[in-house]
Amino acid sequence: MIFDAEQTFTLTFPGDRDAALAFVRDPARALGRLRFLRDLRAGEDGVRGELVVPLPGLGDADLPFHSLLNLTPDGADLIPQALSGERAWVEVAGQARVQDAGPQPELHFAFQFRAHLATPDAQGWGGAAFEKMIRAAASRTLDRVARELPGSIQAALPGPPA
Repeated sequence: MIFDAEQTFTLTFPGDRDAALAFVRDPARALGRLRFLRDLRAGEDGVRGELVVPLPGLGDADLPFHSLLNLTPDGADLIPQALSGERAWVEVAGQARVQDAGPQPELHFAFQFRAHLATPDAQGWGGAAFEKMIRAAASRTLDRVARELPGSIQAALPGPPA
């Protein structure tokens, strides 16, 4: 099963262009307040973490992801990497751009999520119902992540400049 979600939005950065560039080029800082992401870490090999999918009656399923971080002149891109050996994982792609817009720069974000879930063959009504539950939970989680991104990144912004 594959599920997709995306979100595009713009925020005003409370500082100068250099600080805005540093912010969008630091995914651990910019995405650190998103409550559905766990164990978020950024390093030379890219950005890694887990997307948490709550499954009713079963607890949480962790969908790992790995994205390369590509710095651009006006921001950064997240380039999703396939994960082998995982029954469930998610591609996280994104673009962050800084644009001068008056006294404070604007941050333009575009994120795309694609969850890959391998489920056992649904046999009988019970298996089909389980697959339907997994599909609905994963789809809802991706939609929530996309909806929460603007507020989570807004909360991670520094306070207004002194």
